[in-house]
Amino acid sequence: MQDRTGKPPHIEDIETELLLEAVYRHYGQDFREYAPASLKRRIAIAMRQEKVATISGLQEKVLHDTAAMERLLLTISINVTSLFRDPSFFLTLREKVVPALGTYPFLRIWHAGCSTGEEVYSMAILLEEEGLYDRCRIYATDMNTAVLKQAHSGIFPVSTMQEGAANYTHAGGKRSLSKYYTSSHGEAIFRNSLRDNIIFSQHNLALEGSFNEFHLILCRNVMIYFTKPLQKRVHTLFYDSLTMFGVLGIGSKETMQFTPHEKDYEQLVPGAKLYRRIR
Repeated sequence: MQDRTGKPPHIEDIETELLLEAVYRHYGQDFREYAPASLKRRIAIAMRQEKVATISGLQEKVLHDTAAMERLLLTISINVTSLFRDPSFFLTLREKVVPALGTYPFLRIWHAGCSTGEEVYSMAILLEEEGLYDRCRIYATDMNTAVLKQAHSGIFPVSTMQEGAANYTHAGGKRSLSKYYTSSHGEAIFRNSLRDNIIFSQHNLALEGSFNEFHLILCRNVMIYFTKPLQKRVHTLFYDSLTMFGVLGIGSKETMQFTPHEKDYEQLVPGAKLYRRIR
């Protein structure tokens, strides 16, 4: 077996391929089309955490210890998020997308790769302030059940609220962020009512298909960790899941260029990563 240069593959590349195939076959989690550079860094972190010297040693441990697999999943999956992250994105949502959403009698919104849920609650707050929350359903999905559990709790470190409040203000917030949560023992506990119209559910973008038709889909800075073929597959999934004139929001480091449906969207605002399906 040789790579494209005619040289035999490095032993670590073989071990990585075997690890990913084993995880897929045994646990159904598919990381085989994740970007190799990022994946290798996170596997190295997992090896240090599990105190093993080789990737083969890591494979043996995760196959025979479900707790080790859960730790690997947390390490490989990217869980970087915050309340009203990238405030200009949420401001554009509020000013340019929400008015159109308000023309529908009922809204379906999909947060794909929602992580620990800060941006989901940000959306719930925005929609409540714009008078749309009572007639919407937000589907918040992630492949990682551990982060979904945290997201469903609606509890975050109170130390993150100062940054969240600043982001909220820059995102066009109409009240005080503190109106939406109570503080107790170093934790910020968001109002239960914000969770009323949110469904948290496991969904793996690498494996699973569409499950509804949506007016707005947000998947921000998730696909940058995928290979190009997987990015194309996910873009097709989102296109198939959007209503006509529905809006897709992607991350600041992502682009619609060279995607399968690039010409099927129009950008709402120059520089904003929000795209309306037009065909």
